[in-house]
Amino acid sequence: QRIGEALEEKERNSQASEKQDVEELIEEVQEARIIKLLHQPSKVIDMEYELRALRAQIWEKSVFSVKLKKELAIRKRDEENKFRLYILEGSENLGSYLQLKPCSDKAPQLPNCSIQWYRLSSEGSWKEVISGANKSIYAPEPFDVGRILQAEIVSNGQKLTVTTSGPIDPAAGLGSYVETLLRKSNTEFNVVISQMNGQDHASHSVHVFHVGKMRIKLSRGWITKARENYSSSMQLCGGRGDINNSAKALFWQARKGLSYVLTFESERDRNAAVMLARKYAFDCNVMLAGPDDQV
Repeated sequence: QRIGEALEEKERNSQASEKQDVEELIEEVQEARIIKLLHQPSKVIDMEYELRALRAQIWEKSVFSVKLKKELAIRKRDEENKFRLYILEGSENLGSYLQLKPCSDKAPQLPNCSIQWYRLSSEGSWKEVISGANKSIYAPEPFDVGRILQAEIVSNGQKLTVTTSGPIDPAAGLGSYVETLLRKSNTEFNVVISQMNGQDHASHSVHVFHVGKMRIKLSRGWITKARENYSSSMQLCGGRGDINNSAKALFWQARKGLSYVLTFESERDRNAAVMLARKYAFDCNVMLAGPDDQV
């Protein structure tokens, strides 16, 4: 009798255990089906498309917002210019140039004025003089991107300032162009020597400006004009002062006592050469900038 009762109890326990196992198995199968549905390729692709659409909308709204801010700044500047003697003409971006223009008959003639250009932080917390930039035209260089430019005009003891409506914008496509050039060990640019040691250069023959990882070289055919390793005495920046085609011009002090103003074939090449040389110089623990630049 005891054996029979034990067998019956064992059978009951076995049935309950089997039922519990079946229920757990059903739950696992249902959970697996839910996971599978959530990870179906079609649903993932739909989610990716939705994310792309949202990103595109955010980007469009961001661009539109920036455009509106610029238009407001221009309108505000136009209102202010009604009472000003000078204005800045030109696109406020890398690859262009800015020019001071009188907007009133009462404005003193610019050749009779003292002019100095400055860099300002986007918040206006600091101000830096751009050494040598003392003419009515100034072409922004890579250091100016993201910064506000200001021209100070002094005439008969009266000081006036004209400021860009916002920070200088980067040049479209320049970053990817420089990234492509960085894959090479040496990049060559065709240039013309406009000035040498501050004096106009009579010859307009084409030279080659080599920007390498360790040095910069200027040559014409087999003749090397200058070849110098990156050092603290070297200076390089966009063209400043009384220079034609200032947006294409570059100032290069190879060493003390030897400097050139070089004119490139395009604004993009000039700015790419500046960015490349500064990157390679930085890798050599050298900060490459213009005269008296605070870097």
